[in-house]
Amino acid sequence: MDTTTLIETNRLLDHPFYRRWEEGKLEEGELSSYAAQYRYFEAQLPEFLTALSALVVDRDAQALVDANLADEVDGPETHLALFDRFARAVDAPDEALSPAMATLVNTYKEAIANKDSSFALGVLAGYEVQAAEVAATKGEGLAAHYGVTGEGLSFWNLHAEVEQDHAAWTLSASASCDTEQFIKGARASSSAWWGFLDEREALHAA
Repeated sequence: MDTTTLIETNRLLDHPFYRRWEEGKLEEGELSSYAAQYRYFEAQLPEFLTALSALVVDRDAQALVDANLADEVDGPETHLALFDRFARAVDAPDEALSPAMATLVNTYKEAIANKDSSFALGVLAGYEVQAAEVAATKGEGLAAHYGVTGEGLSFWNLHAEVEQDHAAWTLSASASCDTEQFIKGARASSSAWWGFLDEREALHAA
């Protein structure tokens, strides 16, 4: 199954917000607000993966979800702890959950609540199949244009590597899925991520 089929037109690196990120055109406060909101997603991801593992019946697919979860929470530091290094590097404030991030987080929560493992695996795939290239370009942009170095880049540098595996694992897990529901889930999450970036652009234009 190719990435275009899964995400339709919602390739995140094509979004104007990420293009401005790569070009060094984000203005003061945009990175910090982005980090404050993104943290809500990162914080709930282990809970989503844990619930998804319990929902999936196929043992091979379950093992792949568990491997993804292990990457998130095992090791010297959790991925959330690594993300917090980035958040500190860009002076991320404490912000209330924004409407678009609330929609994004709820997309993942509702996928579990609906108890359709094919749809829920698709929701995971909608971001995972894009995450490696997104992380790589973010890290490059941060270093080149925004003065972020060292520990501030560790989250994105790690994800540029491990998300290739996560994408492969998620697509392998889809072999046990209802294809139509899997694609619907992927498009739901990629659309929610696109909506979050739309919100970032709207705030910039305001």
